[in-house]
Amino acid sequence: MLELYRKIEELDPDSRNMLITVVEGSSIGEKALISDHRLVCSSVSGGHFARFQDEAEAVDASGMSVVGGCRVFSEFLCREKRLVVCGAGHVSIPVIRMGRMLGFHVIVLEDRPEFADHASDAEASEVFCEAFEDGLDRIEGDEDTYFVIVTRGHRYDQVCLERIVRKKNAYIGMIGSRKRSAMVKELVIAGGADPEKIAGIHSPIGLDIGAETPEEIAVSIMAEIIKVKNQRRRCKGYPSELLDAVLGRTSGNSSCEDPQKILATIISRKGSAPRTAGTKMLILPDGSCVGTVGGGCAEAEIVKKALRMMRSQESAPQIYHVDMTGRDAGDEGMVCGGVIDVFLEAVVEG
Repeated sequence: MLELYRKIEELDPDSRNMLITVVEGSSIGEKALISDHRLVCSSVSGGHFARFQDEAEAVDASGMSVVGGCRVFSEFLCREKRLVVCGAGHVSIPVIRMGRMLGFHVIVLEDRPEFADHASDAEASEVFCEAFEDGLDRIEGDEDTYFVIVTRGHRYDQVCLERIVRKKNAYIGMIGSRKRSAMVKELVIAGGADPEKIAGIHSPIGLDIGAETPEEIAVSIMAEIIKVKNQRRRCKGYPSELLDAVLGRTSGNSSCEDPQKILATIISRKGSAPRTAGTKMLILPDGSCVGTVGGGCAEAEIVKKALRMMRSQESAPQIYHVDMTGRDAGDEGMVCGGVIDVFLEAVVEG
């Protein structure tokens, strides 16, 4: 099974990649990787997906379907969402923290060592302490990379924007007054940038909510990024942090090296449940988690169920139904009013 997770990392991100899991039926738990409608890997050699390969390769949508008489959950795999923050000043710190809370891989560029340390303290995923142009030369853009320019001056804004605008991106936002933003844009256009791309920059950055403090400005920035992200309806995939934990590569946490963990995946959602189908969380033997399926009492119940599975050495996958409606749910603090089905499966080393 772990070999299949390693294969996920090797897939061409520009291809149409899909993971299919049997969630009900005689082959429950079996998985298959489909890339550009071609079966590239399955968790069981000669298993269910080999017998029904044509049906598996014909799956063309995320969600629940049937392959070979078994119910399967299919999900498109995409790149991890990255947030690249240029500058580590007073506004950047809450942006970094919120980005991490929202599941982004946060990369910070800062040429001042003291401020770079502040970014590390805010738990940025990566910090490049070097000239902005050198750091940006190390970053490849793609359709899941969001750039935030919050440097200490317009000349640094210009340096960053000149490089970022040439990269693929999901979003470019630049802080500053309208006058400062207009000046930087004109300078970048004069340097040869495409005026049409410059016109698409979000500047002044963030939604207009009358923000004043650094924290309020960070909220406006991340709200705008969330709006852009969710309008595009990109898929969830497997974040690098979760894959590292699945494969036992997370340093500094001995529980990640335990032979068994439980992977929880939301496979269906009704009502106002906080997270959508495809959202994942890995539960470790000490009860800690990588990722979240929404938090609150519902998540706590899922963790309890996963721990019971590990303690009883129960390896059979199963669907756990969580109903956050009705009086009982309200008494337990599950006030979202939604219903989710969560697929629980053991991830075993070796």
